[in-house]
Amino acid sequence: MPRWADENVLVGFDTADDAGVYKLTPELALVQTVDFFTPIVDDPYTYGAIAAANALSDVYAMGGRPISALTILAWPPKQDPRDLEEILKGGAEKMHEAGCTILGGHSVADDEIKFGYAVTGTVHPARVLSNAGARPGDALVFTKRIGTGVIATALKRGIARQDDVAASVASMLTLNRAACEEMLRHQVHGCTDVTGFGLVGHAREMALASQVTLEIAVDQLQFLPGAVEYARAGALPGGLQNNREFASPVVEIHRELPREIPPEIEALLYDPQTSGGLLISLAESDADRFTGGYRIGRVLPRGQKAIRIV
Repeated sequence: MPRWADENVLVGFDTADDAGVYKLTPELALVQTVDFFTPIVDDPYTYGAIAAANALSDVYAMGGRPISALTILAWPPKQDPRDLEEILKGGAEKMHEAGCTILGGHSVADDEIKFGYAVTGTVHPARVLSNAGARPGDALVFTKRIGTGVIATALKRGIARQDDVAASVASMLTLNRAACEEMLRHQVHGCTDVTGFGLVGHAREMALASQVTLEIAVDQLQFLPGAVEYARAGALPGGLQNNREFASPVVEIHRELPREIPPEIEALLYDPQTSGGLLISLAESDADRFTGGYRIGRVLPRGQKAIRIV
């Protein structure tokens, strides 16, 4: 893309960050993001609410507060309008929960349903969190469990248990607002939310932007109920393999027999997440006091590879 200099752009697309940040005054900057996707669950209301939580997450990942949103909709003309009403209602109520006002939006006719939001938030220019701030010596903390993509695939194949689906949906419906508020109480240096590129894909972006190596310990990761079982059964979404092909060249897996990483666990490192958690790089001294998250590794000086799996 052509590039033009603008001193007010605090975060642009150069580092593949979660949202753009534009300074308005010395005390105020805008955080802007957009996200939409096809249905991930059968219930229209839940789909709308998850789409809203997912779009809001990018603002929280920058340390911002969402204030307004514009709806994005692609809708098949012959689809039942009652489904559309439920999607819009689910999204609107989740936005209201976040204290974010829907100002309007745009829709087009399409053969495939797509729904989401463009969200605007605010942040103090001096308190912007980006994926480029991770420092050697930091601890890595993650705020949700992994496995929404595998569980959604297992549901499509008819092998997912309802309790496992319910746990995955509950995770996707949970706003990252509380995690953001907790994050701002600590000495956080970098943050990104983990969504479609999976844990390793988004960790890759943080490592490259920060010019460090992120070491992730698989025995510290937490997975949604059923995720490991479904991955072992081969319920792997197409996006998972795409993520693996894209990110694996920068990954070093430290293999030590007899504790070799099981293939289903390795696969889940690339599982595309919807409305996933925040991956946070913060001072080691603050990691044990961080509530609402758990350690998954540490930040190292840049080595041969951007990601080291142990």
